Amino acid sequence: MGSGRGSSPGSGAGPAAGSAEDLVRAKAVLLDRQNGRRRLAPDALRTALVDLHDFWLSSRSAAIGITDRAALVAVGALGRRELAPYSDLDLVLLHDGRKDVDRLAEQLWYPLWDAGIGLDHSVRTPGQAVQVAATDLRAAYGLLELRHIAGDAALSEKVKQAVRQAWRAGMRNRFDEIADSARERWAKVGDVAHRIEPDLKSGHGGLRDVQLLDHLAAAQLVDRPSGEVTEARMLLLDVRTELHRIAGRTRDVLRAQDADEIAATLELGDRFDLARAVSGAARAVAFSAEVGLRAARAALPRRGLAALRRAPVRRPLDSGVVEHAGEVTLARDAAAHRDPALVLRVAATAARTGLPIAAGTLHRLAETAPELREPWPRAALGELLSLLGTGEGMIDVIEALDRTGLWGRLFPEWGAVRDLPPRDRAHMWTVDRHLVETCAQAATLTTRVSRPDLLLVGALLHDIGKGRGGDHSEVGESLALQIGRRLGFGEHDVETLGAMVRHHLLLPHTATRRDLDDAATLARIVETLGGNPLLLDLLDALAEADSLATGPGVWSPWKRALVRDLSGRVRALMIGEPPPEPVRIADTAEQAAAEVVAGVEKEGKPQLRLISEHDLATVVIGAPDRPGVLSAAAGVLALHSLVVHAASVTTEGPVAVSSFAVSPRFGGLPDPAVVRHDLGRVLDGSLGLAEALARKERDYAPTTEAVERTVPPRVLWFDDEATGAVVVELRGQDRIGLLHRVAGALEESGLDIRWARVATLGASVVDSFGVSGHGPDGQVPRTDRRRIEQAVLAAAGKARATSPKR
Repeated sequence: MGSGRGSSPGSGAGPAAGSAEDLVRAKAVLLDRQNGRRRLAPDALRTALVDLHDFWLSSRSAAIGITDRAALVAVGALGRRELAPYSDLDLVLLHDGRKDVDRLAEQLWYPLWDAGIGLDHSVRTPGQAVQVAATDLRAAYGLLELRHIAGDAALSEKVKQAVRQAWRAGMRNRFDEIADSARERWAKVGDVAHRIEPDLKSGHGGLRDVQLLDHLAAAQLVDRPSGEVTEARMLLLDVRTELHRIAGRTRDVLRAQDADEIAATLELGDRFDLARAVSGAARAVAFSAEVGLRAARAALPRRGLAALRRAPVRRPLDSGVVEHAGEVTLARDAAAHRDPALVLRVAATAARTGLPIAAGTLHRLAETAPELREPWPRAALGELLSLLGTGEGMIDVIEALDRTGLWGRLFPEWGAVRDLPPRDRAHMWTVDRHLVETCAQAATLTTRVSRPDLLLVGALLHDIGKGRGGDHSEVGESLALQIGRRLGFGEHDVETLGAMVRHHLLLPHTATRRDLDDAATLARIVETLGGNPLLLDLLDALAEADSLATGPGVWSPWKRALVRDLSGRVRALMIGEPPPEPVRIADTAEQAAAEVVAGVEKEGKPQLRLISEHDLATVVIGAPDRPGVLSAAAGVLALHSLVVHAASVTTEGPVAVSSFAVSPRFGGLPDPAVVRHDLGRVLDGSLGLAEALARKERDYAPTTEAVERTVPPRVLWFDDEATGAVVVELRGQDRIGLLHRVAGALEESGLDIRWARVATLGASVVDSFGVSGHGPDGQVPRTDRRRIEQAVLAAAGKARATSPKR
């Protein structure tokens, strides 16, 4: 807040400085859950902490002589009486020309420093306080929350009133800075409502936005926050208080591993219930902050010629829709009850122009707009498609409609996914926001399909079945059929929408988990889609939009290449054309395979070729054929920080040829000669691969807490999804060396591994293996499967205990 922060610059002020150890001990008692003490509720804990610090500070102030012409005031969390367990103390020592102010400050700050208490402090005269508030926005925010602690109360009140008066008087010149800093913070930190691990303090819709509303109200530009915002503030404060209590230090980001305990403490069910509650609260705050900034700007006092200007002109934008004062609002003669498409026209216009919808317009529409008849009028469907087609422009508009109940009126099924957190951490958004983000991504892909309208609506609905129990794709299909008919689509289009939702994971899952060279894989896709090329094209675009809207890195170059390859092959099969030409790297890989076979036959030693194209690479390895070659090669690649996406194994006489599609985990590709050298040492026994991987895993080991919360792995069998092979899937946590261990377990179990695919989604992974057993046509007898499962799970368990990366 001003001139100092943190720990003492010296050894203290000697015996005269006193001690704050009693304050630390008393705080520890409040936080201690041992010895049968009753745990204070979060609001009671904050009150107790404020009272404790107020008492110590006032007692200390009296002892050192802070009386007349000097005052100690609290700002920040202590000033607002919102002190969390490990919040810093923000204190200001005010004085009116006292000569001994340096002594007072030293005897006040040093005991706190020496006790290890976080401190943000400053010493100001009234004039200095007003001046710093006029030039430093952060300081101004703090002084607006000034609360008297000890000393000359009249001095504290004088400074408080002077700062507030200066705040109101200077608002016209400072407002742009206030609005810009808020929006910069929102862009940097992100939304509290839709993030999986939100920043409760600084995120959009967090506690700083509640304080922003307070500051605008102090300038007399907006009313005090509503009751809804006040309730949201209390929930966010309670969650942040528990975060501090659990972590034992300052923490503002709500992490998944803390959420279950906090939910239980607040009696909110589990972490998913807590996430929904936090999301709902943050949405209320974010909406109020955005509306508050617009209302404050409109209420700014005008001076000079600006005060004489006429009222803003109402500029027509569309039928019944005008722009007024930089917002989208209704024309004077617009009537929602006579114009069923008006709500969606207002929304589409706002998304298209980038202007916000006026709060009064939203409330008026919420009160007067009737339910749309079923099926929707053609004009209403047209406006919906116009809205969805704007891409990113629609995101804030749909949020505004949802906050005022209008979106739920259009889509009653939305309630089940509203604020719903996803079940895996690869998703960065709540389910409802993910649907909207997917639709925004789909809007950029509409030129790739012949029915952009179906792509947009299918993207909006693809996860609508979540939050209802059962398979979300199957549940979502029935909901999509219901919604499609309500929107007014023809029956054939309705069936296509249902199929899009039912099969939206078909292409990415198949591309990343199955052998695309297997005719059975392609035939199964064609059969599942009924030989419909339109549906295939829609699913191809939806797979890309869905992945891009999931989180960073999900639509990787490797995944993109696989899905495009699969789609091209299936499309050719559907329409009876030859399959597309393989990409150039495949031809190069065939040449490399021939080279490594020749090299092994000549030298009798392992050979390796690395083929790089853009951000993907293929590693072709040849070695004398013997059990364990695939697992050894996978382990060496992991040792050199290469992520394996796919693997295949063939034999050319006495030579085993393994081909790996890889990408570097970080940095560039390794030196092929070094990788080959290490592979040779592993195969001749001079390099202990298990020990080398263990050392690497320790470098990336997770916290003990993260290991304890790892989801148990599962093994699944599929008998009819590959020609002459059985597919074995391991689903679990991604770890360094996992492919090496699991491949080794399968090889030791007597299975012949023909290919492998690795699909990673955040911390989760699906390792799929096409294997041949000793049964007819390469089948694996069911009597052997339990033993093989136990071996695979044991191998995965070894990896679980070490590291979070493959």
